[in-house]
Amino acid sequence: MKEKGHAWRIGLILLFLVSLPFSANAENPAPADRWTFAVQPYLWLPSISGSLSYSIPEGGGGPDVDIDTTKILEDLNFALMFTAEARKSRWSLVTDVIYLDLESSGSQVKSVNFSGPGGRVTVPATLDTGTSVEIKGVEWGLAGAYTVAQGKTSSLDVLLGFRYFGIEAKTDWNLSGTVSGPGPGQSFARSGSITERENLWDGIIGIRGRVGLGSGKWGIPYYFDVGTGSSDLTWQGGAGIQYRFSWIDLSLMYRYLYYDMESGKLLQDVGLGGPAFGVNFRF
Repeated sequence: MKEKGHAWRIGLILLFLVSLPFSANAENPAPADRWTFAVQPYLWLPSISGSLSYSIPEGGGGPDVDIDTTKILEDLNFALMFTAEARKSRWSLVTDVIYLDLESSGSQVKSVNFSGPGGRVTVPATLDTGTSVEIKGVEWGLAGAYTVAQGKTSSLDVLLGFRYFGIEAKTDWNLSGTVSGPGPGQSFARSGSITERENLWDGIIGIRGRVGLGSGKWGIPYYFDVGTGSSDLTWQGGAGIQYRFSWIDLSLMYRYLYYDMESGKLLQDVGLGGPAFGVNFRF
């Protein structure tokens, strides 16, 4: 709960600070009263940190697994990513879609959870001699946005919407020995496989925009949102550099997406962060 409150405070402070440079330009006229559209395919190469906490089967144990996918180009099996926007005057509708398939052999089973007389009991795992994790995930975000400040080359939008994250995690493990639970007949095999799926729906609130540099062809795009719902806390942020042509934008950004769920759920302090390169087509 402490981290959740901290993220909300960061979001409010960021909203205030980013709003300051636009106050002088807020009276500029809004864009023409017609529909405009933009589609941006992009490639995001995130490393993943955090842990997976699998459910506890009857008579057995559920592993807690530390994830390590730092070698993203080696670990990436498939990816599909794009954003799209429809805008009229100061109002816009934006969506973001990501499909990721990652597989890492650098992960590790750190402990095993069993059901005990007093509830959940965590037992340290024996030496991990080889664990691999495959993660398949679909992220879909949809939000309505309103431009609260519009300059000649800069803008600030506030947005409200939701984010869906469907993740399937599969872990194959090899330990140096069997892990025994607190009750009779409870054990966790030295090798095996487990698969679990989680579907998360969270409401989000955030900001996005662009700070123009010089003539405005160069700029700094930025984005931040925070939310909750199925997860205890989710937030996402990104910033980078952009060059604008007449109807195409090229951008290079760093993007970070974070999820945390209550104890015993699949995602525990999981963050995805890395560079993203996109080509935005405006029409």
